[in-house]
Amino acid sequence: MQRVHIFGLCVALVVATSGHAQNKKQQLELDSVQHVREVIVVSKNTYREVIPSQKLDGKVLEKLNAHSVADALRYFSGLQIKDYGGVGGLKTVNIRSMGTNHLGVFYDGIELGNAQNGQIDLGQLSLDNVEEITLYNGQKSAIFQPASEFGNAGSVYIRTRTPRFSVDKSFNLKVKAGYASSDTYRLSGLWENKLTQSVNASLSLGYLSSSGKYKFRYLRHNQDRSVAYDTTAIRQNGDIWALRAEANLHGVIDHGMWNWKVYTYNSQRGIPGAIVNNVWRRGERQSDHNHFSQMRFQKSFSDAFSTQWLTKYAYYRTHYVNNDPTQLPVDNTYKQQEFYLSTANVLGLMPNWSISLSYDFKWNKLDSDARLFVFPHRFTNFLSFATAFDYQRLKLQASVLATFVKDHTKTLIDGNSKFALSPAIFVNFYPFSSKDFSLRAYVKKSFRMPTFNELYYTEVGNALLKPETAVQYNGGAVWQKMFAKALLRRLRVQADAYFNSVDDKIVAYPKGQQFRWTMLNLGKVHIKGVDLQAETTVQPTTQLSIITRLQYTYQQARDVNNPSDSYYKHQIPYIPWHSGSAVVGANYKAWQLNYSFIYAGKRFNQQENIVYNYMPAWYTSDMSLIYTFNWKKTRCKITAEVNNLLAQDYDVILNYPMPKRNYAITLDVTL
Repeated sequence: MQRVHIFGLCVALVVATSGHAQNKKQQLELDSVQHVREVIVVSKNTYREVIPSQKLDGKVLEKLNAHSVADALRYFSGLQIKDYGGVGGLKTVNIRSMGTNHLGVFYDGIELGNAQNGQIDLGQLSLDNVEEITLYNGQKSAIFQPASEFGNAGSVYIRTRTPRFSVDKSFNLKVKAGYASSDTYRLSGLWENKLTQSVNASLSLGYLSSSGKYKFRYLRHNQDRSVAYDTTAIRQNGDIWALRAEANLHGVIDHGMWNWKVYTYNSQRGIPGAIVNNVWRRGERQSDHNHFSQMRFQKSFSDAFSTQWLTKYAYYRTHYVNNDPTQLPVDNTYKQQEFYLSTANVLGLMPNWSISLSYDFKWNKLDSDARLFVFPHRFTNFLSFATAFDYQRLKLQASVLATFVKDHTKTLIDGNSKFALSPAIFVNFYPFSSKDFSLRAYVKKSFRMPTFNELYYTEVGNALLKPETAVQYNGGAVWQKMFAKALLRRLRVQADAYFNSVDDKIVAYPKGQQFRWTMLNLGKVHIKGVDLQAETTVQPTTQLSIITRLQYTYQQARDVNNPSDSYYKHQIPYIPWHSGSAVVGANYKAWQLNYSFIYAGKRFNQQENIVYNYMPAWYTSDMSLIYTFNWKKTRCKITAEVNNLLAQDYDVILNYPMPKRNYAITLDVTL
């Protein structure tokens, strides 16, 4: 029996099934029932993941009233989203209080990068063509992966749709149109075509336009808690238009697969800015032109050896303008380039023991017309070695990553090369003969390089910064059970307790002169937390099913750097002690009713946990109603949404008010 690598499993099954069905097409007039030969695929145990992940697939994503990746990630435990408000506001993600730069975001297997500031604006990534989003704490615990993937403290994997065709079709076409509050229009289309039995293509397009205007309440207190401002107003300068296009070629070869992707995102937006002392700033504008092309090739040469090659080129152009008359005028353009090359190789030494060796090369360059710019470029080399062992009830994986970084600039003396080792070990154990219950644990050390802005930004950067380092400890358990012919069909419960220690935390620190800041390695943070998750499927009748997904997070993230600081052992800014979410979806015939709830507890917006810096808890409730029907040979779906159902006034980030109750309606048509 031929073993096929698990990463190529979905593509191989689709092509094998479609190809066989196409050969039988001529017999349709003779046979009323078609038979497809059985396809058996076996994956090697040592390729499989040790630590279970958090996952949102296409069916769950439909229930979330989510339009961007940032919207969907709110429902993962251990993640905090920084949302600066509105459709076009910046949206970044923080994993287990370690910071945005410790989280890797991967789009179809290759990491999205931003060497300038390390932040990936997840609001730019639409869900229209996304089939699955997966979160891994620590790292993806599979040894057959690029070397750089072993270096993150956590990873988000975004997988777009792989074309699938019915027996008598060689193309698919899906069109979506929607209107929402704030004069928001969304249009998207997906075209898929089977070119040959082993090659298919897809093209995804998306357009977004919004005025970004919404009502909000601005309430602020003085230090004695008396009311300083209490105003109801309309958010300004939050308009956006954005155009996204993505083209893919998917191919299957003997014991392998390949994929080529081209992606472009273009937008112009206003930056609504913070509201301070009841004053609205309206002078900031930004345009983005982001493009990348990437290629993936994977092949198994035998049952024992497989290889994978990845390459990518990216070009990002950002134009920032600030015409606010109360500030110094700014008009700067930044241009980033990135080239990436990776090879990963796995060898099976025994049926239950494998090793892998991977190497990645990355080149980043940043140009700008800003004053006194130093034009940095960076060479990074990653080399990893990993092993996986699977024996009866025990799964064990270990890895070590060596990272070599060298920066060059045009006007500064180049610093020394940076070198770091990132070891990790993952263990999963089934204490009972049944594999319904499992225990897991991992220990990992990781680091993140300072960004170009932190090192070289004019009058702010510090070229002597050291990388941040993080050590993670995690222990957890999973219990899941399927029940046949019962009211409760599925139950899954997952719990994790963890401790993270971050050293050489990079912070902005005043020099002593007004408006002069620099970046220093000052921080040390200890993070303790618990993540709880539960998923259930209840089916009272054959036509009615109810799916529930719950998650809760407790985090204690304290600054433990200097006992003499007034904020020593205080909770770090914007990290709530308690947070959670709930998703409940009911399906009855052609109808779906979905409810989602998000909660973030009290937190503080500055280092000192005092009354003046206090931010109250907030929560939102969203509902959607979906009706699916067929019109002739066309599948149609109508979705009506109500977001922030209770019209709560809240800020995720201080002075960036979020929208009150808002509405949306969407029509999907699939040919």
